[in-house]
Amino acid sequence: MPEPAILPGGRMAAHSPRRGGGERSESRLAWVTGSEAGRDAVWLALLLGLLVAASLARPLLPIDETRYAAVAWEMWTRGDFLVPHLNGEPYHHKPPLLFWLMHAGWAVFGVNEWSPRLISPLFAAGTLALVHALGRALWPARPEVARMAPFILLSSLLFSYFASALMFDSLLSFFVALGLLGIVRAWKSGGGAGGFGLLALGMGGALYAKGPVALLHLLPLALFAPWWMREQRPRWGRWYAGVALALLGGAALILAWAIPAAWAGGEAYRNAIFWGQTAHRMVDSFAHRAPAWFYLAWLPLMLAPWLLWPRWWRNWRALPGALRQDSGLRLALLGTLFCLAFFSFVSGKRVHYLLPEFTLFALLAARALAASSVGRWGLAAPALMLAVAGAGALVATPLLGARLDGGIDAAWLQGGGALALLAAAVLATRRPAGALRDVRRVATASVVAAFGLLVGFDGAMRERYDLGAVGARLAQFEREGRPVAIEGNYHGQWTLAGRLRQPLVELPDDGMAAWLAAHPDARGLISYREPAEIPPGLRVEVARRYRGAWLALVAAPSVKVAPP
Repeated sequence: MPEPAILPGGRMAAHSPRRGGGERSESRLAWVTGSEAGRDAVWLALLLGLLVAASLARPLLPIDETRYAAVAWEMWTRGDFLVPHLNGEPYHHKPPLLFWLMHAGWAVFGVNEWSPRLISPLFAAGTLALVHALGRALWPARPEVARMAPFILLSSLLFSYFASALMFDSLLSFFVALGLLGIVRAWKSGGGAGGFGLLALGMGGALYAKGPVALLHLLPLALFAPWWMREQRPRWGRWYAGVALALLGGAALILAWAIPAAWAGGEAYRNAIFWGQTAHRMVDSFAHRAPAWFYLAWLPLMLAPWLLWPRWWRNWRALPGALRQDSGLRLALLGTLFCLAFFSFVSGKRVHYLLPEFTLFALLAARALAASSVGRWGLAAPALMLAVAGAGALVATPLLGARLDGGIDAAWLQGGGALALLAAAVLATRRPAGALRDVRRVATASVVAAFGLLVGFDGAMRERYDLGAVGARLAQFEREGRPVAIEGNYHGQWTLAGRLRQPLVELPDDGMAAWLAAHPDARGLISYREPAEIPPGLRVEVARRYRGAWLALVAAPSVKVAPP
């Protein structure tokens, strides 16, 4: 007698003894699975929509988001879509994919600040679909793993933030997940060309998103395949030939841009994009240097609330035996630990460098939680973590106001903290159920809390991060033909806000007074914490809060005050 089919949630679908019953049971299983997957997709879309709404409610944030928008704008105004530029100089720090995608939005909707913010959410949605596909491919007998992993990924704190940020990391995560799916499909097909084709696309896209360092997220898994494959092994000669061809295909994709760009950008740009900039960041990064334990210290917050959930850790006790034979577990564990170790010993560190590995963590967590038992206090730990975050926002509000000498709208941050506390309270009142339902509950509460905290912080700090007024003033000066200088490096903060076509003049520290004396009709921008830092004798036309300090628009003493 055939065994009954297992429906999602553990229900049994009995086979009918009548002719054709097996076909009807299989059809019903496919319908139930498809309908439940559709409901999951709608729920994930709503949660992602909350994060997008939080992003659209704020201005582009200096320095990173405004810098990338400035690079795209400068390419747009120059009509040069081959070599990125910032302040009139070739910008070698990042490949052009994000800038091209911004241009595509502007070509359709006109130049604006909102369409670039949809890029990361669209790629985040693609990554959620890919992690679901990876879960199905790695554990076909456990459909709940594929359904839980996207919720775990989306609600991890760091992924939640970068899913709506105008940066490169959401793009990189998507292409790394695409390459991972290619590796898994090549393995499942015994070294088939289709899987290696996906791997080539993933490598090429990752190179366009972040540069050569992106290969570290994919190549080790392909090269160390004999370690993690425990069944259905391909012929190794065919496997490594496919990996080599995929690498060549990815390299061909990026070289189609890099070779003509290197020729057009000059020797310094050529050296930077092919070697210098990446090697420098790995060996001797000045801007983002951090100790080797940096990521270990930040992981609990980056992966909140999942990493510290006891229900997840308890189930790891049952996995060492499965780890010896479970290829999916070995694949995810190898990729996660390799990149964690590698980036820990690289000179430059930032929390989002490990974002592509969140896909593998989500698969590991879902695989562990799939076998979890239901306890009376199973949701207490994540509810407590969300409550601590909400209470922390309430406590931090007066402290932040005192540290920044006022200038924050406390009601916004207090409201965000209250929403996080409400999400925690609702989660705490839920009776633990099956793993899938509880994961959805924790994910929903986490995204709602993240939405509240993001909107609360953005509302409280909006005056300090809104660059529109200063950008409009700079645009007026540009129309009048007045040059504008800034002390230190200019990162393009006001370029898109003012639609500026000329770069600001960069001056050394304490060089503003002499420059304005030589250019009496010009203006200058000075960032300061105390009024005494403004050179004596300069006229302050505008002074406003800017990030954690103040920003002054200054002129030579003899210049009349311009109307606002």
